[in-house]
Amino acid sequence: MDVATSPAVLRLIELALEEDLGRGDVTTEVLGVDTGELSATIVARESLVVFGLSVAAVVFQRVDPAVQIELVQPDGELLEPGQGALRATGRASSILTAERTALNFVQRLSGVATMASRFAAEVKGTNARVVDTRKTTPGYRILEKAAVRAGGCHNHRADLGSGILIKDNHIVACGSVTEAVKRALANSPHGLRVEIEVDTDAQLDEAIAAGAHIVLLDNMSVAEVEVAAKKAQAAGLLVEVSGGITLETVGSYARAGADIISSGAITHSAPAVDLGLDIR
Repeated sequence: MDVATSPAVLRLIELALEEDLGRGDVTTEVLGVDTGELSATIVARESLVVFGLSVAAVVFQRVDPAVQIELVQPDGELLEPGQGALRATGRASSILTAERTALNFVQRLSGVATMASRFAAEVKGTNARVVDTRKTTPGYRILEKAAVRAGGCHNHRADLGSGILIKDNHIVACGSVTEAVKRALANSPHGLRVEIEVDTDAQLDEAIAAGAHIVLLDNMSVAEVEVAAKKAQAAGLLVEVSGGITLETVGSYARAGADIISSGAITHSAPAVDLGLDIR
C-alpha cells in the first residue's frame, strides 16, 4: 500500500488542511482567481533527496479532485537546484490554496530523506546498518520512517509492540540485567528476539550470560565499542550502538564493529529542505 493513502496519513492530511483552511483562503478569494487554470511545479532550491511527493499529490486532490498531478521525479530521487519534482495543473484557486500544506509535507519529509542519505554515505563500505528510532514527530512516524528508507537507511521499531528492547529504566524496575533478560525470555512471544541496553562491561557480561540475543551499547566511546563489540559478537550476539550518534561520529562507530547503529538525529534533527512551488 502506498504510504500516502494509509489511513493514518490520510487523517494527518485532513488535520493539516483543516488547520490551514478552516476559515477558507481569504487572499485567493478576494483576488478572484478561482476561474483561471494554471500549471505549478514543486522545484528543488538546493541539493536534496526528495520524499513526500505522493503525499503532496493527495493534498492537491483533497482540495480539488480535478487537479491533475504529474510526478516529474520519483520519491527517493536525488535532486539538484532547479530540478522539478511534481507538476500540478488545475484551477488557480485550488493550487494556491493547497500550496503551503503540500510543501510543508514535502519539505519536512525530504529533509529526513536527505539526512538519512548523509548517514548512509558515512557508513558505506562497512558492515553496519544505520537505523532510525522512535524519536519522530507525533503523527508523522509512518511518513518519517518511509523517508528514512528512501534516503538509504533502515527502520528500528515502528512502535512499542514491534520488538523487545529492555532499556535502563526497565532494568531498574526488574532489579538487574539478569532478571530482566530472564523475564523477557520466559514471557516473550515466539520469534521475538530479546535486546537489552548496557552501558558498562559488567552489564555486558550479565547480558551475555543471561542469554540476550542483541545488546545495545549505550553512550560508549568508539574505543569502548571496539572492545565490547568483539566480546558480544564472539558470544553470538548482534551489537547495536546508540547514544548521541552524529554524522561526524557514525562512521567511526561503524568501523569499530557495530552491526547496527541507531540515531534519533535522522528524524528529530533533520532540517526542512528548501523546495518551492513555481507557477506558470
